[in-house]
Amino acid sequence: MSLHNEISGKIKDAMIKKDAVRLGVLRNLLSSFMNETIAIVQKTKKPQDFLNDEESLAVVRRLVKQRKDSIDQFTKGGRADLADSEKAELVILESFLPAQMSRDEVLKVATAKKTELGITDKAKTGQFVGILMKELKGKADGAVVKEVAESLFV
Repeated sequence: MSLHNEISGKIKDAMIKKDAVRLGVLRNLLSSFMNETIAIVQKTKKPQDFLNDEESLAVVRRLVKQRKDSIDQFTKGGRADLADSEKAELVILESFLPAQMSRDEVLKVATAKKTELGITDKAKTGQFVGILMKELKGKADGAVVKEVAESLFV
């Protein structure tokens, strides 16, 4: 079952359990899936089609990033109540993402890739980060990948 189908089914469960926060997040997520489907309709999909898992995860990652940015802004603005609300939504959204690699795991992959490509010039750090991000395909946080890559060229 695809992630898009799974989330559609979880809406009913959230209604039955009267979990308002989860229901709101799932409805927002489903709406974002629909918007993404419509955005790529001209290319390959029909509006009633479901997104595949890779496309669904990209939408979930975007929403997670939005929540993290909102939490940061609300915290800086002294609005702990709104930040707490966003944190609750963030926890639900992150439950749909695959487990993220630890810094040590990213370091192993980065070291192997650096050796494989033979990159020694610090000026190529940006390209190296891009290569790593493509290889890890969302299995690791971009900030962690960037930090590890920069540490290899110090």
